[in-house]
Formats: sequence, C-alpha cells, structure tokens
Amino acid sequence: MLHTGAVDAGQESRPAAGAGGPRSAVVVNPVKVADLDELRGTVTDALAAAGWPEPLWYETTVEDPGRGQTEQAVEAGVEVVFACGGDGTVMSCVRGLVGTDVALAVLPQGTGNLLAANLGLSTDLAAGIEVAVERGRRLLDVGAVEDHYFTVMAGMGFDAQMLAATSETTKARIGWPAYVVGAVRHLRDRPMRVSIRLDDQQPLRRRARSVLVANVGRLQGGLTLLTEAEPDDGYLDVAVLTPRTLRHWLALGWAVLRRQDRVPRMEVFRCRRVEITSNRAQPRELDGDLIAPGRTLKAEIRRRALWLCVPQPERARDLTVDVDAAAERGEQLIEEARRE
Repeated sequence: MLHTGAVDAGQESRPAAGAGGPRSAVVVNPVKVADLDELRGTVTDALAAAGWPEPLWYETTVEDPGRGQTEQAVEAGVEVVFACGGDGTVMSCVRGLVGTDVALAVLPQGTGNLLAANLGLSTDLAAGIEVAVERGRRLLDVGAVEDHYFTVMAGMGFDAQMLAATSETTKARIGWPAYVVGAVRHLRDRPMRVSIRLDDQQPLRRRARSVLVANVGRLQGGLTLLTEAEPDDGYLDVAVLTPRTLRHWLALGWAVLRRQDRVPRMEVFRCRRVEITSNRAQPRELDGDLIAPGRTLKAEIRRRALWLCVPQPERARDLTVDVDAAAERGEQLIEEARRE
C-alpha cells in the first residue's frame, strides 16, 4: 500500500516522509538504460529494504523527455522523483518540479550529467539511491531561460559548439572525455561580439568565445571553473571567456586544472538576471543540453525553487561532501535487499 504524508511548507522546512516511508516515482529514459528490468528490480528492492513503498515508474519518450511524466508523478502525490537518464532527462524533470515541494533525486545514466558531477554522484546508482533514502534535502535556486530551467549552467558560444560537435557514439564509447574532442574542433573559431547587461547596469561589450551563466561552478570531469558559485546564494555567476589563440586556451585550461583563483582570459560577474546579445546567432545550451540557436540569452535566478536530495552534511558548501561514504552505504543497502 502507498502512503501519503503532509509536507511542511515553512521556508526552512524540507519535504516530510509519510508513514512507512515517502512515496516516490522513477522517471527513466529507457534509451540510456542497458537493462530496464534489472534497474527496476534493483531500485525497487533497495527502496523496500529502506522501508519505502514500491515507486511509480514512468518512461520518457521522444515527444516528452520527462516533464509530463514528472508532472503526473507530482499529481499522484509522490514526495521524491528519481530522474534516471542523462542531462536532458534531469532537466526535463526539473521543469516539472520547480516550485513544488517534491524533491529531485538523480540516478545518472548518461555520459554528461552536469548536475550529477556537481553532486559528485558520477554514474553511481547505489549512491543515488542512498542519498535519497537518507533524506538529506537542500532547497536550491534555479536559473530560468524563456520557459526552460537550468540547475547548473547555461551557455552561449564555444561551450554549446563543443556539445554540438560531440557525437553520441563517441560519448557512449569514452564518456565525458568525448567533449574534449568536440572542443578541439572549435578552438580557432572567431569570437562573437556580445553585449552583456547585468541587472540594471549599463551593458558591457566584449569579444568573447563563450559566455557562461552558472548556478554552480563544476564542469564535466569534475573541474571547478567558478569557485565562488553556490547553488542557493540567490545569484548567478557569469563567466566571460575571451581567449583568442591556442596559447590563451592553454593558459586558461592550466589555471582551471590548478584551481587558481585568477583564470586568465576569463572575467566573472554576479547578478540576479543577465541578458547576453550577440552580433550573430550562436549555439546555446542549458545544463549540457542544446536548445535552439539564437542571438540572445536571457537568464534570471529563481530563488529557493527546487528541493534536491543531496549527500550529508546537507549544508556543506560543496555538495559532493560525504558522497563516497554514501556510495558505500548504498552498496550495503542493495546487498541487503538482494539477500532478502
């Protein structure tokens, strides 16, 4: 039997579990999963071992990559939605959860998984389950672009070019390093002329290769680009990248690898909303997923809009704290479920 539980709507509250464990749903992209039956058995058994009812299951489609299924789950009264897929699946689930009291848990199955990288979850199914079961919750900001949302980063220019140039086949074969291959193809492309308006300030004009609008600061492969970006501080961090030569790119990359406070050829600004206008149409992306090219990218912060299941301790600045231990506990939970 499934049970429902009341949710405390107080500003500092978190979604509460009902008797017998919270109701949950899994929104899964079947294309990203090698064995759907095995996944379903593992998740269902692990949750049962933790005292949770059997979750509802929804499969995404080409026509609806996750938002509609997530909204159905919310209407059904669940308290946690597991997003099981790549960045596109996670982003679609976020769109269905923003502004609700239902928490998002990430079960990463794709190759990019920007949000998972910022959680430190990689592709660890056990950690994803355990993090949800332990009920660490954090109320995060999200960025809004048109009728879309992003939890990690939006971008215009080089970063989106890199994504567009990276084949699904290469990603499936070698994982996130495939993006390096896509990046090399566009290192020598000409910069774009952009006007950047931060809040109500006068526009800044730059010749940039990429403009990134970030809610958190970690990139693919675990690299931290924006050390001051926090997911619940009420601000967006805007990074303007202006390398023009291969030497500039190498200096920028080396500084990021060494986690230096100052990165050459990169300016960083903070704001609550930003409007970026280019002299020509540019590729654009949200959380590692391409959207239609355009000359403008308008983003604004939506404060405290998304409950997210996070590793403990839940107030740590770095969301990856305790994730290794959570993975170990998750493996133990799965083993216990298999013995029963």
